Amino acid sequence: MKDFKIGYTTGVFDMFHVGHLNILSRAKELCDVLVVGVSTDELVEEYKRRKPVIPFEERAAIVGAIKYVDRVVPQSSMDKLSAVKAVEADVVFVGSDWKDSPQWLEYEKAFSTVGCRVIYLPHTEGISSTILRERLNLK
Repeated sequence: MKDFKIGYTTGVFDMFHVGHLNILSRAKELCDVLVVGVSTDELVEEYKRRKPVIPFEERAAIVGAIKYVDRVVPQSSMDKLSAVKAVEADVVFVGSDWKDSPQWLEYEKAFSTVGCRVIYLPHTEGISSTILRERLNLK
């Protein structure tokens, strides 16, 4: 039996890389079922002010093919509490680079109202979609 029943994590997962794989594998080690919210193209454009390199349908297919992922759902809103309720998660996984940020401190409070914890997983240094975009000279 693992520590948690249903785990949830989200991301854009644009230009899938080893950092993405690491968070998914570490999350799955701690929960029976791992649900992954993949940000829609519209949501990414709204909050990052740019289109993803890889379209949503392809990013969702890539994430869904990963052996650690039990289910993929679209993330069409930044309302993570509603997503936690919808998937009935008892834990949310996020990279340690977000630990103690005002945004995630607020999420922790909100999730606790529905019995959900936040686990910060080690961030993979030296790789990110932003780094890849810079290397490829993409805007």
